[in-house]
Amino acid sequence: MSYNRYMRAMSNGGLVTGQALSDEQLREAVPSIFANQAHESRSDRFVVVPTIDILTGLRREGFDPFFAQQANTRVAGKAAFTKHMLRLRHRSITNAEGEAFEIILVNANDGTSSYQMVPGFFRFVCANGLMVGDSFNAVKVRHSGNAIYEVIEGAYTVLEDAPKVAAQVQVFKSVQLDEGERRVFAEVVHALRFPEAQADDTKPAPIEPAALLSTRRHADRASDLWTVGNVLQENVIKGGLRGRIKSADGRIRQQRTRAVKGIDQSKALNRAIWSLTEKMAELKGVTLAA
Repeated sequence: MSYNRYMRAMSNGGLVTGQALSDEQLREAVPSIFANQAHESRSDRFVVVPTIDILTGLRREGFDPFFAQQANTRVAGKAAFTKHMLRLRHRSITNAEGEAFEIILVNANDGTSSYQMVPGFFRFVCANGLMVGDSFNAVKVRHSGNAIYEVIEGAYTVLEDAPKVAAQVQVFKSVQLDEGERRVFAEVVHALRFPEAQADDTKPAPIEPAALLSTRRHADRASDLWTVGNVLQENVIKGGLRGRIKSADGRIRQQRTRAVKGIDQSKALNRAIWSLTEKMAELKGVTLAA
């Protein structure tokens, strides 16, 4: 893969082929996961956490990477150390509905990120993956002390949550939302995606909250909490929704919503939407298992 092709792939939000990614593909698209030393800007106290070593261990546990993303940098020589994200799935934890438990791994060896591991869930019907909220274990390890040991221990902590995440998804599917509840859900998610529109009337969002409820496939025309949450998340992260904006001179122009490409913003929105889904379930009188 040429440099220009690599940059285009990353500008689209990462590398995904529909198949498990090989080391060769990962080396081309996300070279920073192979870093076995720190960027020169780090001090001697900085402990390197080689992502490829963690990936090798997770592969032994039956997990394979299906998505890879690396942050861009304009600093010469830093591309080999920058923040990156992998989404890994275990084929044996795929259910009959075409959904799978995931581990989302974030790391950097240039000082821009601690090592992080978050559980997630993937829907094959829309190639859409969510990260779970704060109610589930998320591992965060600083690049200091006995970091490698803590990372390995943390991986098993996240794996333990797989049955709990799957059970919560089933609960979400059992909760039905009426039109008003779906609209309220969309309004809160809209505020998360376009916070500037909430703070400044002169910077309107390109779409109204109801647009986030637009479905992209017939299977998503359902009113259960799980489906509605996925529709909102997919529309927020993937963008592409048509809207209109009134400029300062009063002119109306069409505009498409942008995809969320940044690793940090994507992670924050994903986890927030999952947490909102939990809150909606609780408001409907459903008790979620601890």
